[in-house]
Amino acid sequence: MLHSTFLRLCMLKLCFFICFVYWVESDEEEKCPEFTDLNIGYALSGTELQVQLLLYTRENQNCSERLIEHNVTASKYLNTSKKTVFVIHGYRPTGSQPAWLDEMKKLLLSSEDINLIIVDWNRGATTVIYTTAVDNCRKVAEILKNYVDQMLSAGASLDSMYMIGVSLGAHIAGFVGQKYKGKLGRITGLDPAGPLFTRVLPEDRLDRTDAQFVDVIHTDSDALGLKKPLGSIDFYPNGGMDQPGCPPTLFSGLHYFKCDHQRSVFLFLSSLKRSCNITAYPCASYSEYKKGKCVDCEVFQPMSCPVLGYYADSWKKQLILRNSPMMAYFDTSDKDPFCMYNYLLDITTWNKSIRRGFIKVKITDYAGNTVESQVNSEVTTFQQYKRVKILTGFYQDFEKISKISLTFSTKTLVGQKYKLKILQMRLKALNNPESRLLLLSGLRELSRTTYVGWPDSNQQRLHGEVLFLKMNFMKHFSDFNDVSAHSFSHSDMEWSTLGYSCADMILY
Repeated sequence: MLHSTFLRLCMLKLCFFICFVYWVESDEEEKCPEFTDLNIGYALSGTELQVQLLLYTRENQNCSERLIEHNVTASKYLNTSKKTVFVIHGYRPTGSQPAWLDEMKKLLLSSEDINLIIVDWNRGATTVIYTTAVDNCRKVAEILKNYVDQMLSAGASLDSMYMIGVSLGAHIAGFVGQKYKGKLGRITGLDPAGPLFTRVLPEDRLDRTDAQFVDVIHTDSDALGLKKPLGSIDFYPNGGMDQPGCPPTLFSGLHYFKCDHQRSVFLFLSSLKRSCNITAYPCASYSEYKKGKCVDCEVFQPMSCPVLGYYADSWKKQLILRNSPMMAYFDTSDKDPFCMYNYLLDITTWNKSIRRGFIKVKITDYAGNTVESQVNSEVTTFQQYKRVKILTGFYQDFEKISKISLTFSTKTLVGQKYKLKILQMRLKALNNPESRLLLLSGLRELSRTTYVGWPDSNQQRLHGEVLFLKMNFMKHFSDFNDVSAHSFSHSDMEWSTLGYSCADMILY
């Protein structure tokens, strides 16, 4: 009898403990709702659409508040006088939380005092049947409209509404914008989904009329994304496909399929870190950009060329005045922060016969670091007394340049060896045009001397400069199938031409 009573007491305590643990966990879950984390099992069995909006502000950065669908104004942290940013994910074939979500949350809140709303529609996006997720997009947009309407009733403004959509999420943002007849403040589309959206009407996908300002980043336009321009401005890093650092073959597994597509997100995150500005150049095509034909941004003066990412809306006014979409191209490095520092090489040659080939540029700084251009320019045609522009790009920025080396090559293993005769050349930094005047004021014209000095040693910073060598002598660059390269070097006291004397050298 005593033994039986003891067992009952133990079981009662155990039940009480289990209930207590469950209550604590449930209470914690209620206090800090999290993104719905599913797995491949849910994708195989399918999920019914459920949408939750998780609000983060600087007051609750580490613990979200779930907004009540029919009573948004009951929120403790929502401030309708502030800018509201919605982040909308895309198709989730495995059900896991997006790998980039936590970092985006932290960076957005550190960049600006905003209402940050994570739109969690993982139940509805997690399925092996892609068409089901596509069908759910308009349903999600309808739900979001309900939330936005309540915010507007509480004093929010459409001007301050900003939606960032990834893949299918970009089209969801577009559908919401359509419901407000394009009066939504801004939409950013991060590689909007291509499958089932390639040949549809503008009202059936993201379009530049869906918000006051629509910027789009295309990184996988030949597979999971869209090539067609959709926004006020469309950015095409590395031509919009085959991103550097992404695996080129199927042997890398799932990473092969998602790397290019996700690069748009990581480029956007890089813009929030502000370690460098990724500058883009408006152009009709990637090919024209590679030929150096699209490096002028006079239409945006006194501003520079547009920058990618969160701060792209600084160019909103000029782009709206154009009243036509703009495509912008640029190259990136293969890893975060993905910055490429561009220079324009302007060359005039004097060969009587036409020469065709490639020029590689190497830059050496005072620390002895030598970096070769990473932009693979197309074959260039050199004609007598004709100026040729060649775009070059480097993975690092240069504060002080010690040496510039050029190599001319036809990239042929057999055949005649040519000499490319240079009459004059100019190397211009494109990323920091505002630095140009600093250098120009520090240079002076010297003639008939082998020495070119600097009036002020503090002005030796070759950052954003125009370097223009005008030579009244004829300097030869030889082609020995990529073997030979001639250099111009700068020291504190002189420009050297590897033993050739300069009859007249002027730096502008």
